[in-house]
Amino acid sequence: MKTLSKKKKIIIISVMVALLLITGYVNVALNSTVSEGMSTTTNTTSESFYVSYRTEREATRTQEIQFYDSIIASTTSSEEAKKEAEENKLALIAQMEKELVTEGIIRGKGFEDAIVTSSSSNVNVFVKSAELTRDEVAQITSVVREQLGVEIDKIIIIPSE
Repeated sequence: MKTLSKKKKIIIISVMVALLLITGYVNVALNSTVSEGMSTTTNTTSESFYVSYRTEREATRTQEIQFYDSIIASTTSSEEAKKEAEENKLALIAQMEKELVTEGIIRGKGFEDAIVTSSSSNVNVFVKSAELTRDEVAQITSVVREQLGVEIDKIIIIPSE
């Protein structure tokens, strides 16, 4: 077995130490970049939640409306089915309008953003805020009750940053 000369050993160790130092420097540089990016990640995540939720909600409702339209336009659908599809479509459009108006009023009250979703059992209100005071909750509740005509116990307000 051939042994390495003392000079070659020193060169190999020096190269390894240099690589270790470079790796440490790159690690520190990448970690500081990631930690700087994390401060904006929370805001971006929150905004992307509101944007993606609205996009998904719009896509789902567009599909529902297309489904109702296909029943209405179908020659094989019964008159009863067409009538029911028309009623459901109109109810969905009315619900969409009420939710949109309610979201606008909540934003008009000074909140950065809001999403309102209503179902037969309750109304969920996502408000872009770290936390809400009692007065803010009362404002939101009042708006939802006026616009959607639901009882207080059916309103769920969820602050999200």
